[in-house]
Amino acid sequence: MTLRAFIVDDEPLARRRLRALCAREADVEVVGEAGDGASAVAAIRADRPDLVFLDVHMPELDGFGVLAALSPPAPAIVFVTAYDAYALRAFEVNALDYLLKPFDGARFHETLRRARAAAGRDDGRGKLEAALRLLAVKDDGRVQLVRDDDIDWIEAADNYVCVHAGRATHVLRSTLTAVESRLDSSRFARIHRSTLVRLDRIRELRPATRNEMLAVLRDGTCLPVSRTYAPRLRALLGT
Repeated sequence: MTLRAFIVDDEPLARRRLRALCAREADVEVVGEAGDGASAVAAIRADRPDLVFLDVHMPELDGFGVLAALSPPAPAIVFVTAYDAYALRAFEVNALDYLLKPFDGARFHETLRRARAAAGRDDGRGKLEAALRLLAVKDDGRVQLVRDDDIDWIEAADNYVCVHAGRATHVLRSTLTAVESRLDSSRFARIHRSTLVRLDRIRELRPATRNEMLAVLRDGTCLPVSRTYAPRLRALLGT
C-alpha cells in the first residue's frame, strides 16, 4: 500500500527536507505541500492524503487550527516542530506522532513504521488509526513520550496519574479515564477504579480478601483487583 503524504510547513527548507526523506521510501508518495495553514486546509480537503506532516507554528492558522478545520475522517497527523511544549496537546488531539526538530533519518523512519502499521488496519475509508499509542508526560519540565510497550501499570492520584514503566514513574496531569481511552483495550484493563494494568505484565492472580484478588506482575508488584473488574479480567486472561 502506498502512503499518500502531504507536507505543511512555512519554511521551504523544512519542506524540502521532508520531501527528500519521503523520496527514500518506495511506498511513500508526496501528493502536495503548503506553506501556510489556510492553503493546507484547502489542499488536504481536495487531495485527501493518508498522512500529513504538519508544522505547529505558522502565520494566521497554526497546525492545530488546520486540524480543527478538517472534517472527519481526518488523515493521520504527524506534528513536526522545534517546540516540545505542544506535545501534550498534540496527543490530546490523537496525533500519530510528534517529530521534534532537529530529527534524524532513523527517527523519521520510526514515524513511517508507525504509519505503515496503522495503515494495515485501514477501515476502508482512508482513516488511519495509531498502531502504537504514546503518552506525553512532563518530567523535570521536559516533555517525554512514553510508549505503551513500556508501561506496566497506571494509578490515579487526585488530578494526576502515575505511569509506572520499568523503574521509572512518570506523572501526568490527567484522569485515569482519559488515559484509558488512549490505550489499546485489548492490551490494558481496568482492575480497580484507580488502577490500569497491561495484561501481559500479569504473572498470576491470587486470592486476597472476600471481595478482592491480587494481580501479581512479572516484577513482583501486587495490585488489588476489585470484584467489579475481576470477571472481565479473568475473561481477558483466559483464566
